[in-house]
Amino acid sequence: MLANANSIRYGVRSLRLLRPDLIEARSQQSAHSEEGNAFSFQDELKLQNVSFRYPGGNEDVLRDLNLSIMRGNMVGFQGKSGAGKTTLVDLVLGLFEPTRGGVLADGISIYENLPSWRSNIGYVPQSIFLVDDTLRHNVAFGVEDDKIDDSRVCEVLRQAQLEDFVNSRPEKLETLVGERGVRLSGGQRQRIGIARALYHDPAILVLDEATAALDLDTEAEFIKAVGSLKNDKTLLIISHRLSTLEDCDFKYQLEKGELHLFETPKTKAEV
Repeated sequence: MLANANSIRYGVRSLRLLRPDLIEARSQQSAHSEEGNAFSFQDELKLQNVSFRYPGGNEDVLRDLNLSIMRGNMVGFQGKSGAGKTTLVDLVLGLFEPTRGGVLADGISIYENLPSWRSNIGYVPQSIFLVDDTLRHNVAFGVEDDKIDDSRVCEVLRQAQLEDFVNSRPEKLETLVGERGVRLSGGQRQRIGIARALYHDPAILVLDEATAALDLDTEAEFIKAVGSLKNDKTLLIISHRLSTLEDCDFKYQLEKGELHLFETPKTKAEV
């Protein structure tokens, strides 16, 4: 009991520190009215002359980026730590607004209606947060129990290539994953991350260093699962390893805040 009391006490301190940022984030979301254009991503995501500098920073983290991503493409971004990969993802997600330039979806600024834009995006991070609960609840994370669509859960598990694993378990969707998913392998945890991201049927799937903690064999299986979604989804894959991006239609390198295209379908065919 005493240990829990101390945890709560430290948690309250953290919440007090975070409260001003949460209030500011809410006010910024209100500024970008939900009454703007409702997004249904159909054609092109475009970064137009985008530069970004963090508040208080002395130089741009991203400089004059121009990028066009067509629906159904699988696009990879490679770069060393500090190259600007995470910042690029944050701009696409609408977490930051460019210092200069714009982020457009089908010709409309995503900032006209951020909640609507974000509903088009599924995000798979490097580390998947799993609770000590069932596969069902971890895939439909945050959805009220009586509103979970089990047929949808089964479908996204199939898309994430976890169908055989689920069918091999006597509890099926009620299989417990353990605290932080300890009963699963690293590859299985990441695939649950894909299934969770797919549950709400996003048009765009962003994988942000999602294979960084996997060994090469597990990574190859994971990328195979991702590749099966190509054409149905627009895939943005961020990695520091080139092997992760092998099946991408277009590959870009981020270096010192600048974006360079180094492989297209045409150059792949010429190799």
